[in-house]
Amino acid sequence: MAIIPKKNEMPTQNAKDRAKNFDEVALGYSLSAAVDEACRCINCKNSPCVSACPVNIQIPKFISKIKERDFEGAYKIITEASSLPAVCGRVCPQETQCESRCTMGIKFESVAIGRLERFVADYHNENCKEEPEKPVQNGHRVAVVGSGPSGLTCAGDLAKKGYDVSVFEALHTPGGVLVYGIPEFRLPKKIVAKEVDSLKKLGVKIETNVVIGKTLTVDELFEDGYEAVFVGSGAGLPRFMGIKGESLKGVYSANEFLTRSNLMKAFCEDPVTPIMKGGRVAVVGGGNVAMDAARTALRLSAEKVYIIYRRSMQELPARYEEVEHAKEEGIEFKLLCNPVEIIGYEDKENPRNPKNGFVTGIRCVKMELGEPDEKGRRRPVVIPDSEFTVCVDTVVMSIGTSPNPLIKDTTEGLEVNSRGGIIVNEDGLTSREGVYAGGDAVTGAATVISAMGAGKTAAKAIDAFLSEK
Repeated sequence: MAIIPKKNEMPTQNAKDRAKNFDEVALGYSLSAAVDEACRCINCKNSPCVSACPVNIQIPKFISKIKERDFEGAYKIITEASSLPAVCGRVCPQETQCESRCTMGIKFESVAIGRLERFVADYHNENCKEEPEKPVQNGHRVAVVGSGPSGLTCAGDLAKKGYDVSVFEALHTPGGVLVYGIPEFRLPKKIVAKEVDSLKKLGVKIETNVVIGKTLTVDELFEDGYEAVFVGSGAGLPRFMGIKGESLKGVYSANEFLTRSNLMKAFCEDPVTPIMKGGRVAVVGGGNVAMDAARTALRLSAEKVYIIYRRSMQELPARYEEVEHAKEEGIEFKLLCNPVEIIGYEDKENPRNPKNGFVTGIRCVKMELGEPDEKGRRRPVVIPDSEFTVCVDTVVMSIGTSPNPLIKDTTEGLEVNSRGGIIVNEDGLTSREGVYAGGDAVTGAATVISAMGAGKTAAKAIDAFLSEK
């Protein structure tokens, strides 16, 4: 059979249409496209793609099942390693992980592993009506703090082993960053709900509106009979630049902006949550969250959306696919620029003017790239006398997040690093016996799949710990 050098294209909504709606942009492979793409896998001897996957999905095996049109068989292989296949197939950066190690990628385009994973998960969700078999309970209870990717993965892996697992979520909808941080057009809420429902069918209990550190403490969880606790509370504390004007009306952190849109339904015609609709929007930052915020603003009827980033396009940390989609939708990239002040309207003669305190612009300086920094990226340097102003009505700061200190401040003996991340060993064990942690609560903001890997590691360690009791 002749080698097909390029991946099967992923069908998408038309850019002009999708910029005005929250429907999913990528439409998924057809059955024939999935089988055709699977046939590109040469099933190489060493399977480097598997070792590059943070949860070690047996990739060639599930792709072989697709070739055979045994899609349920493929799903079973994926779910041996991953509790969230429909999620990972959509938001995992496969291009820098499993696909980057694909042997096909040496001479041609790598196999579209992520697109195939999504196809298998979607096929299962649409066609399989069989209920999963509940494991026999082993008598041990584990509490999981946070229902994001690390928490759900840890809960799922332990539930499969017979543990009585309860997940405590601070917000009113389970899913963590998967529901509050990733917009509908990239990851539909019904997909996350379906994955959560699958875990519930395994016996996982989920309690929402429970803030660990306020409603309950980690100590109280142990007092209630839980024998181990996994902390997967994420990194929900936004960072700001510390520049003048960040307290003006119309300035949001990306976390707040996306949460208001995703969970508080700012996209509705008459929303109960305030988000500046229409006007001109500047999003500061260059990561995936910045792309999400910018593309959300566009769908919330913004007249113009800018991405302001202090390095060049080559250093942009967001996924290539998300950047291309943003450009296709008309978002303008102002690169090698950095904000120095957010400007607001001030009416000194009429201090009660309702426009007082609202954003009117963002003052920036131009940058050039100098010597590499400690991470190997060329350091941006200010070009003297290069100030300019971009007229905007809303500014979204997307420059990173840190773990919320609430759990650390209310849990005795829990050590954290200088950035607020919980310190763990290679098994996810913290400085306190029986308390494990993983995901963004440890590393700061990172990828969904790396958080899942941490949840998986901790589940294995918790199982070993409780098996000795």
